[in-house]
Amino acid sequence: MKRVFIILALLIVSQTASAQLFSREKIKNNENFDKARLSWGFFLGLNSYDYQFNYEEDLKDILVETNVGFSVGLVSNLRITEYLDLRFEPGLFITQRNLMYDPSYFNGIEFNNSDLLREVKSTYVHFPLLLKVSTKRLNNFKPFILAGISTSLNLSSNEENPDDNSAGQFRTKKNVLFYELGFGIDFYNQWFKFSPSIRGVFALNDELVRDVDPDSPWTSNITTMKTRGIFLNFTFQ
Repeated sequence: MKRVFIILALLIVSQTASAQLFSREKIKNNENFDKARLSWGFFLGLNSYDYQFNYEEDLKDILVETNVGFSVGLVSNLRITEYLDLRFEPGLFITQRNLMYDPSYFNGIEFNNSDLLREVKSTYVHFPLLLKVSTKRLNNFKPFILAGISTSLNLSSNEENPDDNSAGQFRTKKNVLFYELGFGIDFYNQWFKFSPSIRGVFALNDELVRDVDPDSPWTSNITTMKTRGIFLNFTFQ
């Protein structure tokens, strides 16, 4: 799924870039667009979240089945120099991950098939602060890279839920810190600027809320559980 996600993003960016680069049309659209101190926009996108686990003991890995989620948000851009911008891109990111446990985690414990699967639904309110470094504009497109930090509020975390995995409830922490890296291309049309981009996000803090039972088969063998993900965003300004 992730490979398809990345290939799709690269195809969209490369095809659009090729059309701009080799087009006979050399008139610059929105030539003064980037001279504004402040600019605004919105984005729509797709996301794919995963978990990275570190373990106490060398048991079989917990498998993570990822799904493609939906993203929507706003963009505010502050021009610092000709090639450097500061961006704030608050958004709503909806996704789901399915955790699949190996029966070895339940050694000596009675279990059924439903105990081997945990659905983790997440609704993130995401607040990234990013630096955008651009190249010189060529015809009607301009490549760029992004890097920054972010924090997310997971509205579906169930951190304060008193029920844990013994009652079928997998819990995660509400607040998550990330660092982000990405790249994209600005395309200048007659009426707006269109910017497809792909970005990787990597959590800095452990997100797992452990079960009350210290020997819980679902959480006792996990040292850290951190989100990582890929965003494919389509920005309109």
